[in-house]
Amino acid sequence: MLTSRLIAKFNSYYAEKPVLTIMITNAILGGIADTVAQTLTTIRQKSLRQPGGVQKDDFISIEIHELDKKNPMSPMELIPPSRNLPPPFDFERLTRFMAYGFIMSPLQYHWFAFLSKSFPITKTFGFSAVLKRVACDQLMFSPVGLACFFTFMTVAEGGGRRAISRKFQDVYLPALKANWILWPAVQLLNFRLIPLQFQIPFVSTIGIAWTAYLSLTNSAEET
Repeated sequence: MLTSRLIAKFNSYYAEKPVLTIMITNAILGGIADTVAQTLTTIRQKSLRQPGGVQKDDFISIEIHELDKKNPMSPMELIPPSRNLPPPFDFERLTRFMAYGFIMSPLQYHWFAFLSKSFPITKTFGFSAVLKRVACDQLMFSPVGLACFFTFMTVAEGGGRRAISRKFQDVYLPALKANWILWPAVQLLNFRLIPLQFQIPFVSTIGIAWTAYLSLTNSAEET
């Protein structure tokens, strides 16, 4: 099977160069996530501009349209001047997300190793060690990780201190709250059942949807 071959390849590369393997894996998954986010944005804009609006048989556009009803956009956002329309696909934005995943991977690798060493899972202290890992991860790493994400993206887009400050004021806390809704359960499963070498790829795979959300959140604040 293709999956078993990929796992075997990953294990062999991870055994030789674990950090580099994680860096490349995260860069690829980050690119997939931003591609998903840009695709959703394109579907939403296309459905809103087509004659008659959203079609009844277009289930994806209907779901996105329902989300837009909860968070309505201004007329300029719905139908901006042609010069303000985004390109069909923003490769620079894709590169930024891949670069972020690549750069952050060594920090993730050492952080997961630290959690594994600090809170070893044994027969006596199994579930309690997992809870400690999750608590430590969510209270310490998640706030810092989100701060790094928004700072990196803003600087990579050419923004300065004011842009970073605005980004934090507008989207940081909502994103952190959304993080605490999703990731404790994911990390509980991750630390309890997933072998150490697969923990970061598992998080990155689940994180495709999360990174797509961050991509949409980040781009929504661009001027």
